[in-house]
Amino acid sequence: MTRHPSASGDLNWHVSSTCDSGACVMVARHGDMVMLGDSKQPDGPVYSCTVAEWKEFLAGAKLGDFDDVT
Repeated sequence: MTRHPSASGDLNWHVSSTCDSGACVMVARHGDMVMLGDSKQPDGPVYSCTVAEWKEFLAGAKLGDFDDVT
């Protein structure tokens, strides 16, 4: 995962519909990369991963691989 100093203003950010607190992860597609940011800091630093890495993460999340993290 790569850290970037700030989010690009031309990204189409998505936030989970279950995000009630405003403290959520926001996600956007940027070419062959998936950008991840903090909804509390929309102009703050963002991280990127490949689409393949993102798909693997989502598959693991759906299987409950990260349930013990919270």
